[in-house]
Amino acid sequence: MMRGRFISIEGGEGAGKSTMVERLTTWLESRGHRVITTREPGGTVLAEKIRAILLNDDHAELCSQAELLLMFAARAQHLEELIRPALGRGETVLCDRFTDATWAYQGGGRQMPAALIAGLEEMVHGDLQPDLTLLLDLPVELGLERASRRSEADRFEQEPLRFFERVRQAYLDRAAAKARRFAVIDASGDIEQVWAQIEAVVERRLG
Repeated sequence: MMRGRFISIEGGEGAGKSTMVERLTTWLESRGHRVITTREPGGTVLAEKIRAILLNDDHAELCSQAELLLMFAARAQHLEELIRPALGRGETVLCDRFTDATWAYQGGGRQMPAALIAGLEEMVHGDLQPDLTLLLDLPVELGLERASRRSEADRFEQEPLRFFERVRQAYLDRAAAKARRFAVIDASGDIEQVWAQIEAVVERRLG
């Protein structure tokens, strides 16, 4: 059996990732894909417990190194328990964030060393990368304004504006460096405008 397709959706706060994951899942299933939807950090029982630690705003003392290691610990479990088996069965995995988010948030936002992130990436998943990464990009202030209407701010969402500016730039830099895998989507418009871009890209890239 051929390996299944692996699609990740990335973006900063308020980019509309969850909405587009739902929309893309329905679209793929209508075309005969067996789709597994998941998210990071999280995706399995154990990884979701790590997610709860990472997002809890009571954990302000969590240092950058511990945060980075917890991200990759959750990812290792996620890959072992869910992503690799699903791909091995020929299923399409649609993941709300993956390692590119670590490069953006811990690399860009926290300014952790690139060599450290690269080493952990190699250890945890080697050359396994998404076949397609959709980066939902929008101005930081617009994204934060949308996110503030959605729910109370978690530990990350309480960071200052300059943190999210670094996150956005890190995402865009990574997309430029890995243009064959990435597609940058203008997420500043309404749902239908964003979806039209995604549909066109997925149809063109994955057939």
